[in-house]
Amino acid sequence: MRVLALDTTTRAGSVAIVDDDRVVFEHVGDPQRSHAERLPGDLLSALETSRLTLAEIDVLAIAAGPASFTGLRIGIATIQGLAFVMGKRVVAVSALAALAEAGSHEAAAGAIVGVWMDAHRHDVFSALYRVANVPAFSVERLIELDPAAVGDPAAARRRWDSLGTVPSVLVGDGAVLYGATLNAGTRIVAPPPIASSVGRMAVGRARAGQTVEPAGLQPLYIRRPDVEMTREALATKDTKDV
Repeated sequence: MRVLALDTTTRAGSVAIVDDDRVVFEHVGDPQRSHAERLPGDLLSALETSRLTLAEIDVLAIAAGPASFTGLRIGIATIQGLAFVMGKRVVAVSALAALAEAGSHEAAAGAIVGVWMDAHRHDVFSALYRVANVPAFSVERLIELDPAAVGDPAAARRRWDSLGTVPSVLVGDGAVLYGATLNAGTRIVAPPPIASSVGRMAVGRARAGQTVEPAGLQPLYIRRPDVEMTREALATKDTKDV
């Protein structure tokens, strides 16, 4: 099964083509250019370098968030457009789960893997998983212990402590920024590009029937877009001033 996978949850993002469990191509974008500027060229380059056409791609996959509103919408709209035109189905993968897969590559079964993505404002997008004794990237590989959330790193740590769990691995740019607050035995892993992980995870999910039509693709925001919160704050202020 051939999958074209896209990640726009970071400024650089990445694009990959996966053929079953083999990564055919992966490219990290230029963070100095916007996703809108470079995505068409990056996608064409991925296909040309892999000597494939879009018609030869079986499934499209996208890192559905969490991330900034703008980055997610551009990535999702791009995948939706391609899927509509080519009549392809889509697999949405949590960026948190993709990072956990990448971070647990050498982890033994039973290992606890945490993910912290920088959500700015001294917050992190977080999730916690246990690694199951099954092949990497399979649907059952990650057992969710603490679902996707956003908040202060200290709050995430307290929540995990209350579960009686200490991650052996913490992956993500938020882990690099704030990982020193965790147990000294936790290994901090810088975030790798995740398009290839998204693609490999999508293979198993597509085979399990976990695909959606393009119109059914939904972003995983966790936190409301900044523009909505700013608008609400201004409205509240105006009401108080009356």
